[in-house]
Amino acid sequence: MLPTPVTRLIELFSRLPGVGEKTAQRFVLDLLGRDELCRQLGAQLQDLANHVRPCEQCGGLAEVDAERPMVCAICRDARREAALLCVVSRVQDLMAIERSGAMRGRYFVLGRLLSPLDGVGPDQLPLESLYRRVKERGIEEVIVATPPSVDGEATALLIARDLASMGARVTRIASGIPHGGELEFLDQITLGRAIDGRRSMIGG
Repeated sequence: MLPTPVTRLIELFSRLPGVGEKTAQRFVLDLLGRDELCRQLGAQLQDLANHVRPCEQCGGLAEVDAERPMVCAICRDARREAALLCVVSRVQDLMAIERSGAMRGRYFVLGRLLSPLDGVGPDQLPLESLYRRVKERGIEEVIVATPPSVDGEATALLIARDLASMGARVTRIASGIPHGGELEFLDQITLGRAIDGRRSMIGG
């Protein structure tokens, strides 16, 4: 029913996370007749492939520059707390924490989590790079900000265990009740952690 270039592009769009075939088809059909936008998209995609690579220090996103090391803006920022390191699973998690404005240290992106069912063991994680950075950079606190899932918890426990002998303080992000959330709709793990992590409202 559709020309081959259209069906091929729909198939490519549908490979993106959260994009089904119908959404991909809507994207492609909307692009038809918008030649300038198509050219801009093509140029930017090519630029993305050629000029963006993982940061050599944290695994985040860095722009390729022949005149300096491939280091992202966060790692280059001298105003950051050098002794504070936040470990995340994905670049998306790094971006979410940055938007909160609560993290003034630097990051380390694992890229994946422990997942025995998927064949991902400790050897598939960049743990040696993480531990070397903790040792060499004088990191005083490591915040483990992996998701509160089975794989995220297993990864956090592994990191905490391995860092215990290095002198760095290892902390875990809190998880509990979202602002405006109703207790009756929360899962047992979230509600249990909210109770365990309770704190005094007034005084000590």
